Amino acid sequence: MPLVAHNALPTFERLRAEGEDVLSVERAQHQDIRELHVGLLNMMPDAALLVTEKQYMRLIGACNRIAQIYVYPFSVPGLARSPEALAHIAAYYADFEDLATTGLDALVISGANVTNPALDLEPFWDPLAEVITWAADHVTSILCSCLATHALVKHLYAIERQPLPHKLWGVYQHRVCDRSHPLTQDVNTRFDAPHSRWNDIPRASWDAAGLRVLAESEKAGVHLATSPDGFRIIYFQGHPEYDRNSLLKEYKREVGRFLDAELETPPPYPEQYLTHEADDVAQTYLRDALTARAHGQADPPFPEATFEPYLENTWGDTGRALFNNWLGLVYQLTGLERDEPFMPGIDAADPLGIVGYARGPHR
Repeated sequence: MPLVAHNALPTFERLRAEGEDVLSVERAQHQDIRELHVGLLNMMPDAALLVTEKQYMRLIGACNRIAQIYVYPFSVPGLARSPEALAHIAAYYADFEDLATTGLDALVISGANVTNPALDLEPFWDPLAEVITWAADHVTSILCSCLATHALVKHLYAIERQPLPHKLWGVYQHRVCDRSHPLTQDVNTRFDAPHSRWNDIPRASWDAAGLRVLAESEKAGVHLATSPDGFRIIYFQGHPEYDRNSLLKEYKREVGRFLDAELETPPPYPEQYLTHEADDVAQTYLRDALTARAHGQADPPFPEATFEPYLENTWGDTGRALFNNWLGLVYQLTGLERDEPFMPGIDAADPLGIVGYARGPHR
């Protein structure tokens, strides 16, 4: 929880300048303890629908233990769904219209699979734009990942994502490039994060739009950025929500595509993710599967359990820290009522009071 600058001790201002949470007495007196209401726009395909729910809800649930957090999954039209997925959504998901009426404090938007070269040709584009337009005025902060990030910067800044020569797929090392920002407090200055995408928004595009880059990788590019005000929208190009075996399941899917002749060559391994021991497991499985098919036999089961001991999660702590910082700031800034994005006295154009501060490391 934040410190309260209850006197003129200079250390309070020094800490505030470094991005620490330090409240004035006036702001502290206006804070009321209440629950948080967080929307989760789940646009992932059916195979990942339930997993995505669990991943994000785990991150949210690991945050500030003082506040009670209500999470409302919902979806939008225009996404291909099976009858089973539609039944799940009908039974357990909220309606966007109801959430817009009652209000949300924060909104998470997941990635999605796309089939069109241009995002605005996707059937879900207009419903997604409706959610973004509403949330920009009514929600304290929006957090999005991967495809959702690319969609929002296209919708809001006309920034087009750039195709990569090959899939960026694996676990990559990143550096915090703005240690003064409150979101990066208590986050290691160097950390890992998974990526899985065919497109990229290069650093120059973020800078040209006035967006604030907080963490990036030499290999994977920008991972974490914010809107120019520093908080209203949080952008991830990677996947802080991924489980330890998420990339393994993607690899399993790609191996299946190769065995079904959808790919001409075996898929590459996710970079910096599988150990040498796991490499041996993968090679053995491919050899056995190809031999079985040559003899007209069924594929052997994919050896997920054999892979398990060789999988590492080197990004989970950082993901939890970033989500904790994000929702902690939402809790400090949001209004007393669910339909009030800010408490009195908060400038929506500079909610953290950092726009005037120089960007970059201060330690």
